[in-house]
Amino acid sequence: MADLKVTYDLVANAAYIQLADPQARPNVASMYPCDPVKVGGMINLDFDAGGRLVGVEVLDARSKLPAYMLEAAERIDLEGT
Repeated sequence: MADLKVTYDLVANAAYIQLADPQARPNVASMYPCDPVKVGGMINLDFDAGGRLVGVEVLDARSKLPAYMLEAAERIDLEGT
């Protein structure tokens, strides 16, 4: 199984799951917001110009993602400290 890059901002309680090759820097060409009522929160799907899913943004991440994923994620709220 391929490794996924997951970043997490504790202050914003937001996570990003990067599905594209972590060495590549895919350009997000479009974003599809999932229906917050149906998914019980705000989840955005990012697509590249070819229509491939390259990332998933999860707001209110503590209620949507498993704790082990957030604990293992790269903490972006600590950058520069």
